[in-house]
Amino acid sequence: MAPRRRGKPPRHFADLTAAERVASVEAMGEKAFRAKQLATHYFTHFTSDPEQMTDLPAATRAELATTLFPSLLRATRTLTADGGTTVKTLWHLFDEARVESVLMRYPHRSTLCVSSQAGCGMACPFCATGQLGLTRNLSTAEILEQVRAAMRSLAEGEIPGGPTRLNNLVFMGMGEPMANYKAVIEVVRTLVAEPPSGFGMSARNITVSTVGLVPAMRKLADEGIPVTLALSLHAPDDDLRSELVPINTRFGVDEALDAARAYFDATGRRVSIEYALIKDMNDHAWRADLLGKKLNARGRGWVHVNPIPLNPTPGSIWTASERSVEDEFVARLRGHGIPTTIRDTRGSDIDGACGQLAAEEEDE
Repeated sequence: MAPRRRGKPPRHFADLTAAERVASVEAMGEKAFRAKQLATHYFTHFTSDPEQMTDLPAATRAELATTLFPSLLRATRTLTADGGTTVKTLWHLFDEARVESVLMRYPHRSTLCVSSQAGCGMACPFCATGQLGLTRNLSTAEILEQVRAAMRSLAEGEIPGGPTRLNNLVFMGMGEPMANYKAVIEVVRTLVAEPPSGFGMSARNITVSTVGLVPAMRKLADEGIPVTLALSLHAPDDDLRSELVPINTRFGVDEALDAARAYFDATGRRVSIEYALIKDMNDHAWRADLLGKKLNARGRGWVHVNPIPLNPTPGSIWTASERSVEDEFVARLRGHGIPTTIRDTRGSDIDGACGQLAAEEEDE
């Protein structure tokens, strides 16, 4: 059976430029300044609820909200871990496509992991999302709605620890962000724009990940927005990486690392190398040495490596490395002078790897 053809999500206030917001409210018979009022509610108070927009005329606020803030996400399942400070949400979109986001609160910061696509077309065999295949790209507003929901939850004190702000955002949920470049860069611009035009986040606290789409990496370097680039490498040699990350057959290890170094040269932002440690697959000491040599061949001080204990998916042949092997891998990299930090794997008891909840629901 052929997949059902999917239309575009409804156009949302967060999809619009500042000029388009003004034009939209004027087309509804309102004064231009209403656009700024609406933006203040959305980007400062994190609400699209007309009942909370008491500075708008009672007679028209419902129509404005219904027209400009159509419902894009519907939370259908929420799981918590770490005493409620890690919250994973499964969202259904307007066409019943599914995405996930994970909100993590730490003692001195909070981080949101967002999805940029429903599913993923990169087909990495150890990744739950990769096994789902690509359903479609998310719109700018569908991504921003994940952010707004998290910001509102934190602001209202729904996460243990009292009201707080969102500090960090990572594009490490479902999908390959660079394969949805236009929407993702518009999201980034909105995240860093000062309120009420955007959320006012620091670009330095935003991380955009990629499996190595080299042309998009180079394009991002030219944007002039100093986000952190994270390259999901997972192997330092082409033979293995092509098995783990199929796009490597188009953009090999050296080409991806060259683009990563070029990103550092253009932005001054240290690049993160993400490396999922998979037992007896890519966790060999000689691979750590090879990775260290390849990174150092491109200079010093431009890169940081994050080995990640694999969060295995149900029924998968892939599993996490032994702790002793992990320790040796890290020690080898540090021996080459490469700053290396094991990445926190919060939420493993709630199917922390993005794609697992969506995959479970699909199987039901």
